[in-house]
Order: sequence, then C-alpha cells, then structure tokens
Amino acid sequence: MESIWSQSCQIEERDPMPGDIQTDVAIIGAGMTGILTAHRLQQAGIQAVVLEANRIASGQTRNTTAKITAQHGLIYHQLIKNFGVKKAEQYAMANANAVTEYRRIIDANAIDCDFEETSAYLYADSLEELQKEAAAAKQLGLCASVVEGAPAPIPAAGAIKMEQQAQFHPLKFLQAISRPLTIYENTSVQSVEGHFLVTNRGKVEAKKVVFACHFPFVNFPGLYFARMHQERSYVLALENAAAPEGMWIGAGGQWGPAYSLRRYKNLVLLGGESHRAGENPGGRYEALRQRAREWFPKGREVAHWSAQDCIPADHAPYIGRYAASQPNWYVATGFQKWGMTSAMVAAMILCDAICGKEHPCAGVFAPDRLVPQGVPQIAGEGGQAVKGLVKRIFQIPQEKAQELPVGHGGVVLLEGDKVGVYKDENGAIYAVDIRCPHLGCQLEWNPDELSWDCPCHGSRFDYRGRLISGPAQEDLNHA
Repeated sequence: MESIWSQSCQIEERDPMPGDIQTDVAIIGAGMTGILTAHRLQQAGIQAVVLEANRIASGQTRNTTAKITAQHGLIYHQLIKNFGVKKAEQYAMANANAVTEYRRIIDANAIDCDFEETSAYLYADSLEELQKEAAAAKQLGLCASVVEGAPAPIPAAGAIKMEQQAQFHPLKFLQAISRPLTIYENTSVQSVEGHFLVTNRGKVEAKKVVFACHFPFVNFPGLYFARMHQERSYVLALENAAAPEGMWIGAGGQWGPAYSLRRYKNLVLLGGESHRAGENPGGRYEALRQRAREWFPKGREVAHWSAQDCIPADHAPYIGRYAASQPNWYVATGFQKWGMTSAMVAAMILCDAICGKEHPCAGVFAPDRLVPQGVPQIAGEGGQAVKGLVKRIFQIPQEKAQELPVGHGGVVLLEGDKVGVYKDENGAIYAVDIRCPHLGCQLEWNPDELSWDCPCHGSRFDYRGRLISGPAQEDLNHA
C-alpha cells in the first residue's frame, strides 16, 4: 500500500548518527516540517541536525495528497469566533504566505517537483454556509468567492473558490531541499532531558530542540496527548478517470462525507472515509471504491494508501515553544489534515523563534494558548483515554483465539489471557499485548490495514506488534 509518491521517488539513504554529537539545533523527525525547518535554519547560518527514526519522509509526508493551500474547509468563520479577527487573520496570512514561500523556494532552486498552480474549492450543499465562510475568509484578507453549482461528478450546490493555490510531488521536493542538510536516518530519539537527547546511536547535546515528529512523544510538560486526537483517512489513485480542474474538498458534516479530489498527471486522487484512529470496523477502502465506481465508472485503481493526522481541540496547530518550563524546546503538531501548508508555516515561525525574532503570525499558533471553545474537546479527549483504560482492564472478550476466522484479527482470549490476535491466511497466530505502551489504553484492530491502533492517542503497530507510528516509542510485547 505505497503511495504514488513513494512509488515514483526514492530518496537517497543517509547514514545513522556515528556516535555522540553536539549541535546548535536538534530536529526530531525528517518529514516535511523537520526538513523545511532545517533548510531555513541553514539559510540563516544556524547549525541544525535532523534525527530520523526510519527514513526521510517515512511518516505522514509520503502519504499526503500534497495540496498547498490556505483553503482548509469551513474554518475561518470558526477561527474568528474562537480567536477573534486579529488572530484569525494571522492564521489566514500564515497559510497564504506558505503557498508563496513554496513557490519561491521551488523557483529559486529550480526544483522539478511537478509544482502546479491551481484553484482550491470547498464544496457543500448549503450556499448560505459557503457565503458565510467566504465572507469570513475575505474579511481576513484571502481572495475567496462563491461559485454556484459544481462540475460532474461532485454533487454540491456550490463551492468556495480560492485562486493561486498549488499542488506538487512532496518527495521530489524533499529530495531536492534535503541534499545539503545533515540528516541521520535510523536514529531513534528515545528520551529528551533539557539540552540532551538520548538515541539508539548515541547522545546529542543541543542548544535548542525541535519536536517535528508528528505527535510529540514527551508527555510532560506540554500535555499534547490531552489536547489532540488522531484521525485516519484513505486515498485511491485512479487512472482513466476525468476529474474537474483544481483541488476539491467537501465541507463534510451535515452536508455529507468530505471527499477530496485532485489530479496528478494522468491520475485522479480520491480521498475520504475519515475516522478517529482506533475506531474502524473495516470497509473504508471498499466504501471509497464504491464512491469511485459511482463518480468514475471507467476508472481503474492503481494504488491505495492511508494517512493519519493530529486534530487539535480548537482548530489551530500548535507551533512554537513546547512549554514554559522548557524554553529551549519547540514543537510543531496538530496540522489537522493540512500538513504541507502547515509544515511551511511551522518552519517559518520556528526559524524566527530560534533566531530570536517574533514572527508576526505566531500568536494564533502559540502552544500555551487556552481557548474556551476548546475546553469541551479537551475534556472529551480525557474521557476517551479513561474509556480506553477501563475497557482494557475490565472488558472480557467473548471470543477465543481458536474461533477467530483466518485473515482476521481481534481482542480475544488465548489460554485464559486477554490478548490481541491476528490469524493469517495459513492459520498462523500472531498474539500481542493489547496495552498501548504510550499511556496504557486498549488497542483496537484495524482490518483494512492489519494493524493495532490506539483510539486514545493514535499510536499504531503492525500485526506482529512492531511500532508503525507514535506517540508510543516501543514495540508491543508478544503475548
């Protein structure tokens, strides 16, 4: 299940860290955020080292739909309500500037990454809601207009159009800008204490530390696990399918599922079927394929993959100082499905902060903010964690491992113990401890991807128990 980006671009391997090192800035994570931050710091004359547990772009960057846009759904009216006009304007301008900055970097370095300017559309069945959102976007300085109707096959009353947005091939871009940077692959950061990072390859002493690892794995201070959850979504790449011009995303909610569309060369990327991590009974890919058959009856699937995104409580990413008690730590997380644009926003804000400058748009993203409208969501995240803990401790499975059909997984009884089991097509059993090593929630089986996913904070493991993504930092124990 590799994305078309992974299939069409192989980034050169880097050596692991050779032993103990010192640096001005240590950046954890070699996805788009980490690489862009290192790039900007290098341009500013600051020594930066990127530490990556696996390979460059091996996390969420390779699974994006690769839209670069300030069109983030029905968000601007809500941001004005949550933060006020001034800070909502900061959000809008930061993302608009991110589109411009991608264009500048690509032009200045002659990067061949299939960069294409196009319009971004947000479609819905409520023209009234679209007009309200477009008015909010225009109030904040964005060029947004409502168009009535939608081209086939999109069933909508209309859409908000933003011109001069963009799309690209994210790995081709990363391959180019990462070449001059100091990046250590297969170097997993296991703990951070003040200026010292402990990895599986040695220790790092850094004046500043940037957590660009999708979901921060240090729980205290910061409490990011209590302020976000993770959602998964799915993508099909289709050939012989005709999509409308531009990039499209549905408003979702009462106006139906939020499907995403964009073109890449001769392919159409159809995305959707989003759900909270750890809450998938199965059939997401099949549901997306059914939509593809309805919208593109002559289309043929050539690839499928999925992505995972951190969703903050109050509709704005956390970018800036990690916590007041750690003034030399920085964080970028909570990109809420707009990772490419948010990565550039994060790189600009973090580089300025590390250089001792205040970015004009930093306020709305400040991690230490507390917006009243986000409090119920934060309380809900706490309740979800309690639910996961209670379920693991007190709920007894009804099914035994022997009763599990081949090709299926689930939480079952095995020799009297509660475990997670996957039974492969040959009947072989893979049993794991279903306690998430992050904070102890009960893992749930994801039948679409043969993985164990945490419904509390989104950690994922393959059916053998090997860590796929955090905030957990270790594999599952075998049962």
